Amino acid sequence: MHASNTTLREPTILWIALVLITLPLFGATTNTPVCAADEKVREGYLGDGIIQEGDDATAELARAAQNPVADLISLPFQNNTNFNFGPQEKTQNVLNIQPVIPFDLSQDWLMITRTILPLISQPDFAPNDDREFGLGDTVFTAFFSPKRRDWWLGDWLWGVGPAVLLPTSTDDRLGPGEWGLGPSAVFLTMPGQWVIGSLFNNIWSIDADSDQTKVNLFTWQPFINYNLDGGWYLVSSPIITANWEADSQSIFPYRVFTTSRNPMPSVPSGRFVLRFNCCSPSAADPFYRVL
Repeated sequence: MHASNTTLREPTILWIALVLITLPLFGATTNTPVCAADEKVREGYLGDGIIQEGDDATAELARAAQNPVADLISLPFQNNTNFNFGPQEKTQNVLNIQPVIPFDLSQDWLMITRTILPLISQPDFAPNDDREFGLGDTVFTAFFSPKRRDWWLGDWLWGVGPAVLLPTSTDDRLGPGEWGLGPSAVFLTMPGQWVIGSLFNNIWSIDADSDQTKVNLFTWQPFINYNLDGGWYLVSSPIITANWEADSQSIFPYRVFTTSRNPMPSVPSGRFVLRFNCCSPSAADPFYRVL
C-alpha cells in the first residue's frame, strides 16, 4: 500500500492555497490611476483588458481573455479528464483553479500573477493501491510586462518573470511536494483576427529530498487563436512538456482544438476541447508522480 504524508502536509497546504487565492484580491483594486498624459505613452490596444469609450466591449473582452498579460482579473476553472492514464490505464481527473490578478506597478510596468491550483483524482498505479483525491502542487507565476508600446519587440507583446512550484500536494502520488523555481516568459502578437503566441517555463526543485522527488520540468504552450463574430473564437493550443529527470527522453505533446466564448467578465466562459496524447511515458516512468 502507498504511504500517505497527508497529515504532515495539510496545515501548510491549506494556508498556502488560501493566501494564493485571496491575497491578490486585496491589492487588485489599488491600481495606479492613469491620467490622460500617461495614456499617450501607454497606447491602449485591442485585448489589453481596458474598455474605453467607443470600444466594442465584446471584442475587447474576447481578446483580453486570450491575452495572458492583459489587465483583466479572471478566475478560470479548467477540468481535464484523462482516459487510460497510468500503468493501470484508468481515468484521471484534474480540476485546475487558475486565478489571474494584474497589478499596476508603475506607469510603465504591469505585473500579472497567474496561479494554477490543481484538485486531482488520481487512479491507482499498482493493483494494491487505492484511488487518491486531493491537491496537487501549485504553480505560481508573475509576469512583468511593459505598458509602453515602444518597449514591445516590434509587434510582439512580452512578459517575463519567475515561476514558483509550491509543495501543496496532499499525497506523494499527487505531486513531488518540493519547492521549485525557474524562469517563465510569454510572447504574443495580435494581427487582424488572430492571436498568436507562446508561453514557456522551466522549473527546478530547490532542495529535493531524493532523486525520486527531484523536479526539472519544462513546459511550452504555443497558441494560435482566430476570432469570429459575437465574441466566439477558435483555439489551437498544444501543451508540450519535458521531464528532464526521467530515465529516458519523455516529451509529451497534447493536440488541442477549442471553441470558446467570453463576452462578459461576469459570465463564465464556455470551452469545448478535443485533446489526445501524442506519446506517453512507460509504466515505470517517474513522470507519473509529477503533474
